[in-house]
Amino acid sequence: MKKISVVVPTYNEEENVVPLSEKIIEQFMDKSDKYDYELIFIDNDSKDSTREKLRALCFSNPRIKAIFNARNYGQFSSPYHGLLQATGDCAILMSADFQDPVELIPDYLREWESGHKIVLGQKTSSEENKITFALRSLYYRFMKKNSDVDFIEHVTGSGLYDRKFIDVLKTVDDPRPFLRGTVAEMGYGIKLVPYEQPQRRAGKSSNSISKYYDAAMQGMTSYTKTGVRLAVILGATCTVISLLTSVCAVAYKLLNWNTYDIWPMGLGIAIFVVVSLQLLFIGVVGEYVLNINSKINRRSLVIESERINF
Repeated sequence: MKKISVVVPTYNEEENVVPLSEKIIEQFMDKSDKYDYELIFIDNDSKDSTREKLRALCFSNPRIKAIFNARNYGQFSSPYHGLLQATGDCAILMSADFQDPVELIPDYLREWESGHKIVLGQKTSSEENKITFALRSLYYRFMKKNSDVDFIEHVTGSGLYDRKFIDVLKTVDDPRPFLRGTVAEMGYGIKLVPYEQPQRRAGKSSNSISKYYDAAMQGMTSYTKTGVRLAVILGATCTVISLLTSVCAVAYKLLNWNTYDIWPMGLGIAIFVVVSLQLLFIGVVGEYVLNINSKINRRSLVIESERINF
């Protein structure tokens, strides 16, 4: 009998964890002769009653397991760590807010049984904010065009991962993993399962503009050279423009020696170019340095404070 692990990261999901666990278990009720299962919740230091509800779930069902992180380790490290703790023949990663439909589990398993090592859900549309969805689309297209790997549009990481792939993930020594990039980089044959993303069932999303920015920059600095090259191009462009402007100013001064004072304009151009270029280069290089710094520090993915039913 094959064992299926379902991994669900949580953060302040007190209204969702109980109904979600019931929905997930329902998917295996009529397959009990074929599949065993474990349901792993990995909680990122929730501030509401999520942990109390998870403890009750674990007490009522030994197949439900929980990992409590010592603090909030962000939206990438915690799910990745949860996948690595799965003991099944495959692991299914899902969000806790019902935006990854539980009904996709049979589709994932069917494609896995047909031989696909990675089966991912791909959003064809979404009931979320239209502007947010459009911005996501632009970001995915940018990454696909400029990355060294073949990024897949509107794939968040939710889906099924075969045991062989999870074993490969265990060898990836990266304290700030970007799962979507890792999946694309490994070169496994990926099967996509399209779905329409519903709204959150309950609760409020913890995502913010700063978290969206952090996710976008982590992907860009890990898998593209665009930032540095853009800085070089803009720097060269500004340099050429400043040189041409300086030449024109000198020429105009020679033609109007007694009536034109070159110094105010020349000084203004020089200050503008130097300051703007410095800010641009410092910002771009800083993003890459932050990414490098996080990797060479060799910090743990997460530090656990408690495990239940392992």
